[in-house]
Amino acid sequence: MNYHGSDFYDRDENFARYMERRQAEENANDTLEKPVFQELLGSVAGLRILDVGCGDASYGRELLDRGCTAYLGLEGSGNMVTAAQKSLEGANGNVVRTWMEEWDYPHEAFDRVISRLAIHYVADLDRLLHNFFQTLTPDGKLIFSVEHPVITSTLQPSGIRTSWVVDHYFTEGYREQQWMGGTVYKYHRSIETYFLALQKAGFVVEHVRESKPLRTNFRQEETYQRRMRIPLFLFFSAKKRRERD
Repeated sequence: MNYHGSDFYDRDENFARYMERRQAEENANDTLEKPVFQELLGSVAGLRILDVGCGDASYGRELLDRGCTAYLGLEGSGNMVTAAQKSLEGANGNVVRTWMEEWDYPHEAFDRVISRLAIHYVADLDRLLHNFFQTLTPDGKLIFSVEHPVITSTLQPSGIRTSWVVDHYFTEGYREQQWMGGTVYKYHRSIETYFLALQKAGFVVEHVRESKPLRTNFRQEETYQRRMRIPLFLFFSAKKRRERD
């Protein structure tokens, strides 16, 4: 069966498999993606945060516990929204079921816009970044992660591999990838394209990262060495200029 973005998680067996996968020891999200994202985001005390593609909002709950004053998550999957509502119970956080491309972004309402591994599902990157720019306060920041382009460029199925093929890297656009028993639609873009799109939207790019693993995040040497072979994730941190040129 074919899925577009968060549709994948509204099939109950897919949702259950994914949540089980996220609990696995030394999963890539917790050992590679989250540490870099946390570093780029920094202190959240006193901030209003918009989380685009928030999933189960467990990260949102962490941010609220760390002192952010308001949290809003956008999520397209009904199963994920239900889980997110449970995560945010009793806290100053909310979740809206919507496609990130279709939501009506309020003007200068958030100090931070964050997105973890969701933007590679969106066809119109320029429009999305424009919306992010408009909804950020002056000097607000956008921090996001996506699957690394060396991963999205290939047409090979996901999973543990002994080698990687980087092919059609500069042929950007729509991809079909096999993942957890289904076909997921994604959009491949080069690092350069992400960088230039941020500049076009009015952002000043402050950091670009590639999820280089830290040995201290891994219990098993074998897993650490495997993660050293290829970057899985790409990160950008960008600041909204007060006045666009």
